[in-house]
Amino acid sequence: MTVKPRYLVLLLFILLVGSDPIYAANKPVDPKILHIINRLSFGAKPGEIQKVESLGVERYIKAQLAPNSISEPPSLTRQLSQLETLNLNTVELRNYLKAPPQATPEEKKALQRRGGKILQEAVKARLLRATSSNRQLQEVMVDFWYNHFNVYSGKGNARYWVGAYEQEAIRPYALGRFRDLLGATAHHPAMLVYLDNSQNKASRRPGATPRVNENYARELMELHTLGADGGYTQQDVIALARIFTGWGIARPGQQTNGKSVFYFDPKFHDPNDKVFLGRTIKASGQAEGEQALDILAQSPATAHHISYQLAQYFVSDRPPASLVDRLAQRFRNTDGNIRAVLETLFQSPEFWDKKYFNAKFKTPFQYTVSAVRATGLEVNNTIPLSRNLEQLEMPVYGCRTPDGYKNTQDVWLNPEAMNRRLSFATALGSGRLPLLGTANNQPKNKSINRVQPLDATQLINTLGNSLSPKTQSAIAASPPELKAALVLGSPEFMRR
Repeated sequence: MTVKPRYLVLLLFILLVGSDPIYAANKPVDPKILHIINRLSFGAKPGEIQKVESLGVERYIKAQLAPNSISEPPSLTRQLSQLETLNLNTVELRNYLKAPPQATPEEKKALQRRGGKILQEAVKARLLRATSSNRQLQEVMVDFWYNHFNVYSGKGNARYWVGAYEQEAIRPYALGRFRDLLGATAHHPAMLVYLDNSQNKASRRPGATPRVNENYARELMELHTLGADGGYTQQDVIALARIFTGWGIARPGQQTNGKSVFYFDPKFHDPNDKVFLGRTIKASGQAEGEQALDILAQSPATAHHISYQLAQYFVSDRPPASLVDRLAQRFRNTDGNIRAVLETLFQSPEFWDKKYFNAKFKTPFQYTVSAVRATGLEVNNTIPLSRNLEQLEMPVYGCRTPDGYKNTQDVWLNPEAMNRRLSFATALGSGRLPLLGTANNQPKNKSINRVQPLDATQLINTLGNSLSPKTQSAIAASPPELKAALVLGSPEFMRR
């Protein structure tokens, strides 16, 4: 894709124009206020700065760490309640997609539409919550943990279960205990399908060939817990794969708990003792997997790996070792209490070091959501947002590899991606994104989605007048219809 000249000109205009600050709005806000908003949320919305100033930074952090204490906008609650499939568990989803005997072609087409609806509603829910929820830290942590325990929606039946995976395995534990989060992801059908553990089978029949699959065992250690340098060997991978044989998905007629199609089948479980990470795990069926998860969750290597990733997400692409070590110690001392680790992080001198302010380059998801939040527009139609994320190569639930989407600058900062961001900024700033449209992307009436540029001064005030003198000058010298686009496409807004 070539860079369109008009967008390249906008970018160069910002970078090369003179430095007189002739378009300043109100006086700049305390950088600490902006920093805490940018890191604990997906960005400021109108009135957010004043809210944090009124609460104070410490009370704001405390409230965000206790999301159930924060009320949600009624419009968000209403929209989520209208999503028919959002709260269906995997048993209910399987029934929802069950074909009648001798289904007609019309019935088969209806089932296909239902299948597509499940993923569409899951994507819509994620975007509605990210843009509109008052529980912003929880949404940030859902984004973090989903990437950490990534499941790709394009893998088999996972497309039907990624929404339930987020609802059941990620969201409830995002600020809880790591071991609970680890266990929920290990048992979930979406993960069992994505990393092939549903195919991980030993056999007790004489002469039968076992089909031990190592995919989940390997990624469980390399990505989810210990880290690539966590001290495990290929023999540990093999042992762990044998431990998880028999963990799979119920077939018709097999008894489940009624909430999940997870099923442990002893016929396909390796019945022998195993040696894992130097410890003997006695043959005990499904309990072997639980013991292995305990060992992994309690490992100092896991504490360090998780702490590094949290520090990288919230502080710097190359986080200071002193912070990582302190977080790892807190992780171990609290038995993996995620909320406690975040408390230590947000109170650390490294987090408040000014050299890290606005130093993180936004991922496409963070950029898209922060831009919408800054406008204060109500979102009803999320299709333009999901399409933009596809253009920016970060579709929701669309990362193919188990390591998830990266959150570092080197992955996302390139000319083509910047061109696409500027295109989105121009469409949003000019009022041409139909965020209040109906589900089929058509306006309900002519007045709802009329083309009207956003107020650049209001945007600047929402963002705490944090734009550089060069950017302010560029905005002042630009045509009225481009001013808001220049705010949303500015170098400062690309960072958090």
